[in-house]
Amino acid sequence: MVTIAALWLPILLSAVVVFVVSAAVWMFMPHHKHDFAPASDQDKLMDAVRSSTPGPGMYYFPWAIGGDERSPEYQEQVRAGPVGILRVRDPQSVVNMGPAMLKSVLLYAVIGVFVAYLASVTLAAGASYLSVFQVTGTAAFMAYGFVGYQEAIWFGLPASVAFKHSLDGLAYALLTAGIFGWLWPA
Repeated sequence: MVTIAALWLPILLSAVVVFVVSAAVWMFMPHHKHDFAPASDQDKLMDAVRSSTPGPGMYYFPWAIGGDERSPEYQEQVRAGPVGILRVRDPQSVVNMGPAMLKSVLLYAVIGVFVAYLASVTLAAGASYLSVFQVTGTAAFMAYGFVGYQEAIWFGLPASVAFKHSLDGLAYALLTAGIFGWLWPA
């Protein structure tokens, strides 16, 4: 059995590599360029959001007052539309991306710890590169590759965007698997 402590290097290296590649994907790759669309009247929308929300958070509309989603008033609001989820971010989080970048690296390290745990209880020291690649790649893909589908099923994320997140996740999983296979203890 391999200890998680023995896997600190592939955990950290995979976190850093996935961070760098994910940043490059979002900055340079064309497949996410149309994931978002502008509002037809951005200023009017921003004024409405400013006057209608208390600040950063997630807002669902229309909202069933009192939780009664069977009320005729709520049903009419739903039929009339639009129905949506609005995510309002803290403007500072857009101006200063440092905290979000740090949180991303930490998330990728946590994923690396779970990948390492699964591999450590599944594989022995000296396991073949391919065996390590298969186990760690599968585990990493489960973390990185399915991230968008729940959002697509329940919260309106376009399925095409969820699929693109899966493609990104596949790349991150392959990189993670390669790093773990390369640095697996003998």
